[in-house]
Parts: sequence; C-alpha cells; structure tokens
Amino acid sequence: MSDKNKDQKENKKNAKSKAAGTRRSLVILAVIAGIVVGFLIRGLFIADRADSTVTSQSESAPREKKEQVTTLWTCSMHPQIKLPKPGLCPICNMELIPLEEDSSDSGSLRELKVNENAAKLMDIQVTPVERKFVEAEIRMVGKIDYDETRLKYITAWVPGRLDRLYVDYTGVPVKSGDHMVYLYSPELLTAQEELLQAIEAVKNLKESDSGIVSATSEATVEAVREKLRLWGLTQEQIDEIERRGTANDHMTIYSPIGGIVIHKNAQEGMYVETGTRVYTVADLSQVWVQLDAYESDLTWLRYGQELEFTAESYPGEVFTGTIAFIDPVLTQTTRTVKIRVNAPNPEMKLKPGMFVRAVARSQLAGGGRVMDTAMEGKWICPMHPDVVKDEKGDCDICGMLLVTTDSLGYVSVDPGKAEKPLVVPASAVLLTGTRAIVYVQISRDEKRVFEGREIVLGPRAGDYYLVRHGLEEDELVVTKGNFKIDAELQIKAKPSMMTPEGGGGGSGLHHGEAAPGPEGKTESQAQLPVLVRTQLQAVVAASNEVRHAVLSNDLSKIRSAFTNLGEKVNAVSGESLTGHPSMLWNELSALISNDSVEGREVESISDAKRVLESLEGHTASLRAAFGLSMGPKVPTPEISAEFRDQLGEVVSGYLAIQEALAGDSEKDAPTSAKFALAALKAVDMTLLEGEAHMAWMKLSADLEASLSKIAEGAEIEPIRKEFALFSELMATGLKRFGPTTDHSLFQIRCPMAFDNRGAVWLQQDEEVNNPYFGSAMLRCGEIIDVIPGSDKKGGSGR
Repeated sequence: MSDKNKDQKENKKNAKSKAAGTRRSLVILAVIAGIVVGFLIRGLFIADRADSTVTSQSESAPREKKEQVTTLWTCSMHPQIKLPKPGLCPICNMELIPLEEDSSDSGSLRELKVNENAAKLMDIQVTPVERKFVEAEIRMVGKIDYDETRLKYITAWVPGRLDRLYVDYTGVPVKSGDHMVYLYSPELLTAQEELLQAIEAVKNLKESDSGIVSATSEATVEAVREKLRLWGLTQEQIDEIERRGTANDHMTIYSPIGGIVIHKNAQEGMYVETGTRVYTVADLSQVWVQLDAYESDLTWLRYGQELEFTAESYPGEVFTGTIAFIDPVLTQTTRTVKIRVNAPNPEMKLKPGMFVRAVARSQLAGGGRVMDTAMEGKWICPMHPDVVKDEKGDCDICGMLLVTTDSLGYVSVDPGKAEKPLVVPASAVLLTGTRAIVYVQISRDEKRVFEGREIVLGPRAGDYYLVRHGLEEDELVVTKGNFKIDAELQIKAKPSMMTPEGGGGGSGLHHGEAAPGPEGKTESQAQLPVLVRTQLQAVVAASNEVRHAVLSNDLSKIRSAFTNLGEKVNAVSGESLTGHPSMLWNELSALISNDSVEGREVESISDAKRVLESLEGHTASLRAAFGLSMGPKVPTPEISAEFRDQLGEVVSGYLAIQEALAGDSEKDAPTSAKFALAALKAVDMTLLEGEAHMAWMKLSADLEASLSKIAEGAEIEPIRKEFALFSELMATGLKRFGPTTDHSLFQIRCPMAFDNRGAVWLQQDEEVNNPYFGSAMLRCGEIIDVIPGSDKKGGSGR
C-alpha cells in the first residue's frame, strides 16, 4: 500500500474518531443540560412551595398570636389556680372562671366588670327589686292551757264541816247549778234563825202604829237575807228557808259554771274556814294556746290577729285562734316572747298540755303596718280581741272603750290602696351579722358591671326581705352567683362581704385610704373642693352630735341626731367629685346613710350604742380618707350672741353691695353701702371685752373708712376697687368673731380681677356672681373657703 493510501485511511479514521468525539460531547452536553434544566425546574418548584409556605405562615400568624393571648382561668375559691383552659378546679372541683385584669377607672370601690362569656360561666342571674305585698309565715310551737278567765273555784264561804262531797274525783264533768258540797255550819244555823225571827217580828208589827219600828224590822230582814246570799245561798234556798219556817244547819254549794273538775282540794269530814278551796272547775269550751315567738318575728304579729295551729293528736285537722296577748318582756334564756291565743274548743278536742304547732300569716304594707281586710277601719276591745265592731263604743264583756285597729298597727286604709313595700329576694342578700350585702347589676360599658352595696333590711317575709334603705325599685340584684362575685372582689383586694375594709384578697390600699402625693396629701385630699370639704366637715360634726345624744340616754334626742346626720350626708355635693375621691365618698356616704336610717328608728339605748359603734368606725374612715378634723371650730365663747346679731346686719348690707356690683348697678351699690354703714355704727362694742374689744375697735375703723368711700362713690370702677378692700376686711372679721347668719357664706376669688392681680369677695349662694366684672364675666371665680353659718342647735354648720 502506497503512502498516499495510508494517509487517506488515516484521515478517514481520524475523521470518524473526531465525529465520534463530537457526538459524545453533544451527548454529554445534552445530559448536563438536562440535569441543569431538572435542577432549575426543581428549584422553581421549591421556591414556589417556599413562597406558598411563607404566605400560609404569614396568613396564619395573627391566628397563632391570637391563640397566645388566651384568657387564664382561675377558681373563685382558690385564686392560686391559674390554668390556660376552662374546666374544673383541681382542689374543690368548682367550675373555673376567666381571670381578667379589671380596669382602674371603676366607678365604685365594690365594682366588678365581667364579659358576657364570664357571666354565663359564673351562672349569674339577676332579679329586679320591686314593690309588692309579700306574705310571711311565722311558725311557732307551744301548748294548750286553761283559759284563766274560765276557771272557777268552789270555796267554803262560811266556816263548817264538809259532810258530803258529791264529786269524788277530778275529771268529772259538771254543769252550771250542779250540787257539789253539803256543808254543816253552826254560823249558818244562827243566821237562819236570825232571819226567821226578823220575819216574825215584821209580821207582829204590821198592825203597829210605829212606822219607824216596822221599817227597822224590815231592814233587818233584808240585811240577813243579803248576808245569806253573800255566804253562797241561792235565792231559791233562802225562799225555801222562809217557806219552811225552820232553820237548817246544812247548806248545799252549787257549781257556778259548767266544765271539768280539775282539782279536788278537800276530803269529806274536814273542817274548813271561810275561803278554803274545795274544787276547781274549768270551762274548756275555750282554751288558751301559749306560744313562743322569736323576737325577729314580732314585726308580723299583732293583737287581734288570727292564726292557725295543729295538734299532734289530730293530724290534718286545723284549728284557729285569735292573738289576745303579746308579752312585753323578752325571755332572756330563749330570746323568745310569749304569745297567748284564745281558741274556741266547742267539741272539747283540745286538752290542756297538748303540744301544738302554729302558723301566723301576715302581709306588710309600707311602713311595716300589717294588712288585714277583716280589721280595716274596725274598733276592737283592748282586753277581749274577739269583740270587734264597725263603730266606736264599749266592750260587751268588760265595758272598756273600744280602740281603733289602726292604733294597734293595722293598715287603716283599703288594703288595695295601701303602699306596697320595697322587697328583694332573700337569695340576693348576703348576711354577716348586722350587715347585709347585695350585688347590683349596673349598665356602663359593653361588659356587665356589678356593684356591691351595704343596705338596711327590714324583716324577712318568706322568700323576700323588706328593704328599708339602699336600693331603688327596678334595680337588678344578683340572686345567683353573688358568692362568686364576692370571691372575685376579695381576690382583687376590694371591699366585700368577708372583707368589708378591703385588702383581703391581695395587695392594695385600705378602701378608706389613697396613695400619698408629692406634698404628702392623698389624691382624695388634693382633689377635694372647698365646698365639699366644708360639707364633709359638717357630717363629722353631726356624727359627734350623735355621740353626745347617745351618751344622754334620751331616745328622742338620739333619733333627732341621727335624722340630722342623714340630712348632712344628703347635702354633700358629691357630684363634684371625680376619680378615687368620688369612689370613696360613694362608699362612705352609703355606709353613713345606713347608720342614719338605723339610728333614727332605734327602740332602745342598747341598739343606739350598737349603731353608734358602727357610725364612729365609718366616720373615722371618712376623716382619714379626706384629711378632716374632728369637727368644725367652735366660735370663741367671748363673743356674745347679741354682738353677732348686730354684726349680721352689717353682713346683710355687704351682701346687698355685692349683688348690686354683680348686677352692674352703680346706683344701688352706694345706697346699700349707706345701709351697711348705719348698721356698722349701731354695733355696740361694749359687748366685747379684752382682746376681742381691741380687735373690733381697729377693724371697725377700717370698715367704716372703706364703707364711707363706697357710699360716696359715683362711678362703678372705683367702687369695685374699694369693695375689694372691704371684702378682705369683712372676711377677716367674720372668721374672727364667728358666724352671724343661719346660712354659710362662700369666699370666692377671681384671679383676673384688676389686671390679673386677683380679688376675693363673699356671697351667699354657691353659684359665682362676680362683682368685679359683672355681666362681662359674671361666672369668673372659684370658691376658696366657706364660712359656716350659725347652727340653731348651738354649734356651727351649714
């Protein structure tokens, strides 16, 4: 083979080899490209999936965050239990309740806010307070006893010997007129002989001319007859002696009433003296029922009231009776009062000594008066309750004057028109000794708000309590779930049933205290308006008067002092308070008002002392909460009442000037100043002595000089400038020499008067009437002090 052929073969071989290499390279590139494309597609899928995951997570993030804020659940009895889910308490097995943070802007110290879900889980139910007639059932126990007015004693009216007793043993029934005793009596024989001889003497003197002797003989006969009647002989027995004409040494004693012989006190053959008791006979056609009533039930019981009772011997049979006596003395050992009931017993079923159970049903109208249609407008005997008439008159039994049922505590008007009492379900009341707590639902925000209140209760009537003070008609009170609310308040350290002073369930301040501020004053003291401070001081003074009244042991003064206390509390302008001071006053005013209501109706000194003890505790809290003193300053005793009366005329002139300037009257102001000047000159300074005399001499000279300029003024602006000085002098004088009027005077300051220098003045009303600007800025000013008026009782106050 030639070299050329070899070269061609080699070239072909190289070309094939090169082509094969190219194909392998393309395959490799294709594989690599496929791998790259695969990775790209997988990357895009992963990226898309990642984006989807991120989006899903971003959408679900709020839900996860919301689930992280789940309310904690706690137990109302064991607040240390805090679980993330609802369920049962692991300690006491009670249902858990939501634990929420209460807001600090609560309107009451005893207030609790819960949402609807929590209220449902707490199973809270409310009922409106209403006015309606409710019936009380007073249950008593006792026993049957003899009617003492129907007991008769058979006695020997003359001395003698019991030859025959016709009733041999007790328990024998007898009728009126049955013979009981056959008595031998020598004295009786003598008296009969005397009677027969006197009758014979009358017969012998019929033909005598001496009228005096005949009349004397007839008088002797009547005297002997009367003696025999007084010894127990009946008229028939006396007639028999006269008809027979012979004396009998025995007499028969008859039963004066029908009944049962319950006692046999003598035996045949006994010699007895005058008055010796032989038999006791009881008429059981009417019996007494002696019952024991608790003192708390006496409100429902009245003289003449009907009741029902049952006896163990006659199950299912109901007897009736009428209350005839309510013992005025309480049995100390049992704390009960004896009630006596008159009960008819025509069939003799009721036996003395039987045990009975009685029920008295009563309805109370407003004011605690018993409603009974049978007693409306009637007249009743104070000794015999069965004697009831439509008109006044005398008792058919004892002859006593009848009295009105109204005087015995019954409703005197048509029961349909009587005032309905305010009542609250018994289940709404939490009782702790003498205190009564209810929880009232009030509407404020979207949440349900419950407010605790101490109220004054009347007597209990079945399933209701009568309300004397603290609630209004249609208010919603909690009847189920109130213990849970109370427990929650304890947890939050607020006043509750078990912790009336607060602070019982956690950290917190006493409800009568507040955190001190930078100047050492509490928030309550710092935000207290001058007018309110003066009014609160009057409440403290009224509380002191109550204490003095209780120490006097005079119930009339005590009730009057408590009534005055209530008036002072009602006069406080509490609506001007906000925040914590407002909550404090709402709480303390309710407590002191309750004391006032209880105190003005006390019936004994011991009750008055009990209410006073409560009042002094509440007054101490009031003084501590608002930084009050023990009472207002007493006027200096060296200032006579006559001097104050004269100074009061000057004050009247001052007030007339102030009103004239506030009304922009430049003519009336000088006229009023002349009147005040004349009153000032009429003040007798000799009524003052010592330091007071010297102080008045200087002050009166300054007052006269200032008043003279006002009286001579012609333009209103100079008069106003002088009036500012006069006002300063008058305020100083009134604070030094005491109150001069029955009403308080308000010292007011206007900071913008006289080019923002400011000026003060006095006025009689709380509403600002600026004498320095008049109609231009009539209401510019604020009360900075209150000068109390004179109290007609001798103290000072509003």
